[in-house]
Amino acid sequence: MDSATADLPQLVETETALAELAHVLGRQARVSVDTESNSLHAYRERVCLIQFSTLEQDYVVDPLAFGNLKSLGAIFSEPRIEKIFHASEYDLICLRRDYGFSFSNIFDTMQAGRILGRKQAGLDRLLEEKFGITISKRFQKADWGVRPLSRDLLLYAVLDTHYLIALRDLLKTELQQRGLWELAQEDFRMACNAGGPKPKSQAPSWSRFGMRRDLSARELTVLKELLASREDIAQRLDRPPFKVLDDERLIEIARAGPSTPQELAETGLSSRQMESWGGEVLEAVRRGMESSLVERTRPPAPDGAYLRRLDKLKEWRKKTAAAMEVESDVVLPRSLLLALIENPSGDVAAIMQSSPWRLQQFGDQISQVLQAAGRRGQSLCPSS
Repeated sequence: MDSATADLPQLVETETALAELAHVLGRQARVSVDTESNSLHAYRERVCLIQFSTLEQDYVVDPLAFGNLKSLGAIFSEPRIEKIFHASEYDLICLRRDYGFSFSNIFDTMQAGRILGRKQAGLDRLLEEKFGITISKRFQKADWGVRPLSRDLLLYAVLDTHYLIALRDLLKTELQQRGLWELAQEDFRMACNAGGPKPKSQAPSWSRFGMRRDLSARELTVLKELLASREDIAQRLDRPPFKVLDDERLIEIARAGPSTPQELAETGLSSRQMESWGGEVLEAVRRGMESSLVERTRPPAPDGAYLRRLDKLKEWRKKTAAAMEVESDVVLPRSLLLALIENPSGDVAAIMQSSPWRLQQFGDQISQVLQAAGRRGQSLCPSS
C-alpha cells in the first residue's frame, strides 16, 4: 500500500455514509478495526478516528462528525462477525469509555504473536516478517482531532487495518499448527469481557511522590499546590498536563521555592511559559509555603504469606514461560496471578474457569506451588 499510489479510504462523515457502512459491515464475516485518539494533545482524550477494513475496502469513520455511533455498536457486539484488532486492549477501553460499546468475537494479532513466542509483536514487526512491508512511523504522534484530515493522515491511519485480515489468517494457521489456538481464543474472550479502565485512585495526586526521600515535607506541600495549579491550567487550555509542565520541572520548582519571576525563570521555564502561566505557578508556590504540611502515609504492606505465594507463583511462571519460549504473562496473565494469590484457600479450578486451557495445562502445578508456599509459611511460624 504505497502512499503515493494507494486509493484513499472511504471517509465516513455523514449520517447516510454511516448507515451504509453499518450495512456493509453487518454483512461481513470479519472486519479489521483500529482507533486513533488524541491523548497527546487534549486534556481529556477521546476517540477521533475509527478505521475499518474489509477484503474489498478501507474506511475511516470521523466520530467527531456524529452525535452517536449506535449503529456501529451492533457490529462490535455481534458474535457472528469477527473483529480483528492489533493490541486491542487500549482500543476497547476507549470505545467502551466514549460509546459504551460491548464486544464479542475478536482476534488480536498482537496477542496471537505473543502466544506464538514473538518477543517483538508490534504491527510493524509482524508486517515486515509476514509480508516484507515497512511502515513509517511519521505520523505516530499526530493530533487526530485536527480537521480537515489530510490525504497523508488518512492513508497512514488505514495502514493499521489494511493488512490485518491477511495477517490474522497466517497467525491463526500457525496457532492451530502449534496447538495454541484454544489458548488464543481464551485470551480473546477475556479481552472482550474485561472491564473499562480502572477507577481513578481517590488518593491525592501528590501522594505518588509521598515516599520520595529527596523531598522534604515543605517541598512536598509546595508540589501539591503546583500539581493542582497545573491541572487547572491544563483543563483550561485543553492540553495534557505534562505539556504544561512535566513532573521533573514541578519538582525542581518545589525545591527552589521561587518567590519572584526571575527566580522562577531560573528553574528553566521558557519565556512563553513565564508569560502564559508564570504568575499562577508563583501563586501556587506561595500557597505551598504558607499551608500546613502534608502528612505522608505509607500504604499497608502485604503480609508475609501473600508475598510468599506471589514469589513462588511468579518463579514458577517465569520457568514455565522460559520452557515455552514466551513472555511470563502468556503463561499466566496478571489478573489470574493476583486472583490466585489473593485467594489462598480458593478453588484453583473456580478461579481459572475463564481459562480452561491454562487450567488443564497448569492447574495441578499451580495448586502444588500454592500448597508448597503455604506449608513453607507454616514451617516458619514459631511453635506455640
